[in-house]
Amino acid sequence: MSLRPLIDAWRSATSRLILIYGALFAIWCVVLLGVVQWEASRYLSNVVDGMLAARIHYLEGTDPRRLPATVEAASQIDVQGFMWVGLFDAQGKRLAGNIESVPQDLTDEGVVHSIRASLVDPRRNTPTRARGVTRVLSDGTRLVVAKESATIDGVGAIIRRGLLWGLSLTLIPGVLGGILIARGPARRIRAIQRAMEPIREGDLSVRLPVSRGGDEVDLLASTVNTTLGEIERLLGEVKGVTDNIAHDLRTPLTRMRTRLYRLQQQFDGKPEGDQLDACVAEIDTVLSRFRALLRVSELEDRQRSACFETLDLGDVLRNVHEFYAPLAEDRGQVFELDVGRLPPLRGDPQLMFEAFANLVGNAIKFTPDGGAVRLIASTDPTGDARIDIADTGPGIPPNEREAVFRRFYRSDETRTKPGCGLGLAIVSAIVRLHGFSLSVGGTEKGAVFSVVCPAT
Repeated sequence: MSLRPLIDAWRSATSRLILIYGALFAIWCVVLLGVVQWEASRYLSNVVDGMLAARIHYLEGTDPRRLPATVEAASQIDVQGFMWVGLFDAQGKRLAGNIESVPQDLTDEGVVHSIRASLVDPRRNTPTRARGVTRVLSDGTRLVVAKESATIDGVGAIIRRGLLWGLSLTLIPGVLGGILIARGPARRIRAIQRAMEPIREGDLSVRLPVSRGGDEVDLLASTVNTTLGEIERLLGEVKGVTDNIAHDLRTPLTRMRTRLYRLQQQFDGKPEGDQLDACVAEIDTVLSRFRALLRVSELEDRQRSACFETLDLGDVLRNVHEFYAPLAEDRGQVFELDVGRLPPLRGDPQLMFEAFANLVGNAIKFTPDGGAVRLIASTDPTGDARIDIADTGPGIPPNEREAVFRRFYRSDETRTKPGCGLGLAIVSAIVRLHGFSLSVGGTEKGAVFSVVCPAT
């Protein structure tokens, strides 16, 4: 049985509050019963001391000639192992009673002391704890009276056992109840975590689950849902404006390009023709950016994932290698392909070809002539597919590795290269559409783009 659910349960705030309350309750019980035991022991000790004082007062008031017989009679009357009485001469020799010798613990005359091991319980033939008092009489004899204190110790043992039973009967149900109580919030938090996965990947249409209880977790989830709705609305408006601009301007720009192209044909071979040719090239650049913007918007529509099929990523990578191998060869670059055994995946083969073709094309473009580009596919220890595109180009500084996936972002080193800064945005949209992850690393000797594809 896995301990993970129990560990997760005790990480919750509810479980921690139950644990703190249980600890405080246990401490309070220990202190309370400790006070009860101390008061009970003190009371019983006073009762025993009163009995000893009354007994020795009675015996010392007896006629000295009859005292040995009285002591002997008292020792016979008292229950063995319950009361002791003894009469000793000045040298400590026993004259009467059931005490063999004067206990060493009785040092002060007339003061009750605890006697630890000087008296023997005849019922068990073992030393027993007792409380005793001694008094030296006028004729030099010593009178000793003692009473067992096991009753006091027994009361303490009963209280301690009651403490153990009380704690066990309270804390064990409390712990089990805490686990059961904490399972509900933990289950709801896990549901919220599962709902956050698509939101983190860009699907703002998902909402967090809200129960009928209306507690703090539901209040927080409702607030987050309201915020998500507003963010979705704002982003939808911005996206709609961007798409409309790109779509509406594409048609007049296309007509303008056609007219300029016709004029350029009329001035072919003349200086005016060269200028018109440059204008057509600039319009082509703008149109390509509009097409890329519309392409990114299309890929961000997550409904396209409904058409996914079983994907052989190895074939896609081999097609990418075959497509770009001649270009790398023309630039004198080494283009290596290493495809291992990959887990089954689901996705769109054409989109994945477009994503990896874009990454490989960038690697070849930014790698100097004579460099090397490697396309490596393997299975990581977790069983997911991992694809690395490594090059020997200038690399990407760590402070720019998150920004390169934004639209139109271009670093200072790449502004002189052809492009519009939307290629990696398209790759990122394709990867997010498939539920994969994209990251960039590497060193000063090159960049490494990594795509991790969880197995189906």
